[in-house]
Amino acid sequence: MSDISIIGLGHMARVLAARALDGGNAVEVIGRDAAKTADVVGALGRGATAGKIDAAPAGDIVILAVPYAGAVPVVSQYGDALAGKVIVDITNPFNPTATGLATPDGTSVAQQIAEAAPESAHVVKAFNTIFGHVLAEDRPLDVFMAGDDARAKASVSAFVESIGLRPLDTGDLKMAQWLEGAGLLMMGLGRYGVGNYGFSLGVSVPG
Repeated sequence: MSDISIIGLGHMARVLAARALDGGNAVEVIGRDAAKTADVVGALGRGATAGKIDAAPAGDIVILAVPYAGAVPVVSQYGDALAGKVIVDITNPFNPTATGLATPDGTSVAQQIAEAAPESAHVVKAFNTIFGHVLAEDRPLDVFMAGDDARAKASVSAFVESIGLRPLDTGDLKMAQWLEGAGLLMMGLGRYGVGNYGFSLGVSVPG
């Protein structure tokens, strides 16, 4: 199993932490508010630990469960403390109305994170195409991933499988911009085609 550090205290962070613990992984939760971090860890139980925002993350896999605008600053703040880590970017860079992307054409938040991270760290885009409340449910889901390092993607794939989901590799980190676009597609489907946000995107292979 994996050693996971989750930076963030929001709904997605809590759901991922709970599922990671269910899968037998070690989980560290890191937040700026020490009291809220302690509350989250206490609610999770099962050996979850509270990290400190000014200390190096303990996990080999570091999940950025923060708003997209805070992802690059967080990585820059940690600097060399992230050397050798696998950084998982789950963010969606939506504009304020979630009708477009806030990133420039041809790039992604994941690529910006990779530029800010130490050279020995490897960024994998994952989980951004799953709504948090859907992830909290016990049903089969596909996790689309993108990244430049095969070993890093293998580590994330093993973690995804440990929590009962199916990892699907979409290619190198340049594909992250299309995964972020898929997140925007889901918002449109929720508003119009589906009419709610209780769905997921997946791949069906004919038998």
